Amino acid sequence: MPSLLSPTARVRTGALLASAAALLSTGLIHPAPAAAAPAVPVHATAAVLDLDGAGGTPVVHGEDRAYDTASIVKVDILAALLLRAQDAGRQLTAQERKLAEPMIRRSDNAAANALWRLIGRAPGLAAANSRLGLTATTGGPGTKWGLTRTTATDQVRLLREVFEPDGPAPAALDAESRAYIRTLMGQVVPEQSWGVSAAGAAGAGRVLKNGWLERNTTNRWDVNSIGEVTVAGHRCLVAVLTDGSASMGDGVSLVERTARAAVA
Repeated sequence: MPSLLSPTARVRTGALLASAAALLSTGLIHPAPAAAAPAVPVHATAAVLDLDGAGGTPVVHGEDRAYDTASIVKVDILAALLLRAQDAGRQLTAQERKLAEPMIRRSDNAAANALWRLIGRAPGLAAANSRLGLTATTGGPGTKWGLTRTTATDQVRLLREVFEPDGPAPAALDAESRAYIRTLMGQVVPEQSWGVSAAGAAGAGRVLKNGWLERNTTNRWDVNSIGEVTVAGHRCLVAVLTDGSASMGDGVSLVERTARAAVA
């Protein structure tokens, strides 16, 4: 379609467009800001069970919703592996121990990949969890064990199986298996000893497993921690699950604040 502007108007319009482009290039005017990305909410839930207290029910702080496990699922993977060995009437093989120990102590992902396959991935985890008393944990799809979904109370159920054999139901894990898990959780490398340990007494041993995962769909972090701490002379099982943090450091701080508040 031919222009409806006169030659003079076209000249003036072109001059205005050129002036605007020049001002944009020098920074004297700015383009309209892009619409802000939707805010990603930050969530945190803690469950605490006082093993030396009168009650036998975990106290939950926050909504007991499902979260991605990230690497805390490695304790569950190890429990499933130990149940398989018990069922076969044997101890772990040397190769199984060679994978299990770095998986817990260093959070080695390659070792977790191998053991996830060995236990039968999500179906194998589900079969083990039905014996361990976990009712709200769903294994991750395919090879993605870190996307297993769980709740804080389910993680306390798992910890109770490991740390309190005289709980409300007979333990599925035998004494040797429970001791093995506790030993490895007590040998986590120093740089990974943050988390629920922040809620324990100064100088107390650190018996825990942490998990952290940046979600590529949101660029936000899942950061979790489970373990046993001693508070005012009481042994407490603590699980803190979080998501939505802008960085891993923010997630670690959130986990530690939540743990301290939950046991106070």
